[in-house]
Amino acid sequence: MLEMLSYDFMQRSLLAAALVGGLCSLIGVFVVLRGLAFAGAGTAHAAFAGVALAYLMGLPPLPLAILFGLLTVWATGVMEEKGRLKLDVSIGILYTATMALAILFIGLMKEYNAEVYGYLFGSVLSVTPEELGGIVGLSVVVAGAIFVFSKELYFIAFDQEMAEASGVPARRIFYLLLTLVAFTVVVSLKTVGAILVFAMVLIPASTAYQLTRSLSHMTAYSVVIGITSAIGGVLVSSLWDLPSGPAIVLLATSLFFLSALFSPKRLRRVPTGPSL
Repeated sequence: MLEMLSYDFMQRSLLAAALVGGLCSLIGVFVVLRGLAFAGAGTAHAAFAGVALAYLMGLPPLPLAILFGLLTVWATGVMEEKGRLKLDVSIGILYTATMALAILFIGLMKEYNAEVYGYLFGSVLSVTPEELGGIVGLSVVVAGAIFVFSKELYFIAFDQEMAEASGVPARRIFYLLLTLVAFTVVVSLKTVGAILVFAMVLIPASTAYQLTRSLSHMTAYSVVIGITSAIGGVLVSSLWDLPSGPAIVLLATSLFFLSALFSPKRLRRVPTGPSL
C-alpha cells in the first residue's frame, strides 16, 4: 500500500478524487434541497457530448464540455421559468438529445479513442498533471462561489418565491446554482465518468440528509462522505484492479444504505426536514 502511494500517478488520482468527491457532495446539498436531482445526469451527458465533439475536431475537451454543460442547464432553467415544461421533462428531453449527439460524434470518429471512453466511464488513475490543474482551478471557482453566496443558495433551495419576495435576486441565484452544477459535473467527468457523476452529486448529500436536521451539519457530513467515498473507491480500485468510477459510487451507495438503516431520524421518529 505505502509503495503504491509513492507513485506520482497515484498521488494525482487521490488528490483529484478528493477534490471531486468534496465538490460533488458540496453542490449536491443544494441539488437535493432544490429538487434538481436529474439536472446532474442531464448535464453530465451534455458535457460528454462536448468531449466527444472536441476529440472529433481535435480540440481540447474541457472548453466544449463546459459549453455544452452550461447550455443544457441554462436551457432547462429557461424552460422551467417560462412554465412551458416541467424541469424533469425538459431535462429528460435534453438528456436523450445530448446523449444521441455524443453517440453520433463517436460514430463519426475514424478510429477507436480510449480517452473518450475514459470520460464516459471514469478513469481517475489516468489523470494528467494538466487535467489535475483544471480540476483544481474549477474546484476553487465553484467552492468560492458557494462560500460567497451560501445564504442565498440555501434560501432559494428551500423556497425560491419567498426568497424573491424577501429581496434576494432569486432568478440570478438560481442560474448561478445551475452554472455551478455544470462546472461541478465537468470537473468530475474524468474521475467518475459521465454515467456515474450524477450519483456522486446525489448520494453523499442524500446520505447526510439521513443523519441530521441541521443545514450546516448536513453540508459538513456530505463533504466528508463524498471525500471518503472518492478516496476509498480509488484505493479499492487500485488494490483489486477494479474500475474506479463504479468503486467510488458503490462505496458511497453502501454508506447511504447504512445511514438510512441507522438514521437518527428513523430511530427517534423525528421530523425529516432540515433546519438552520
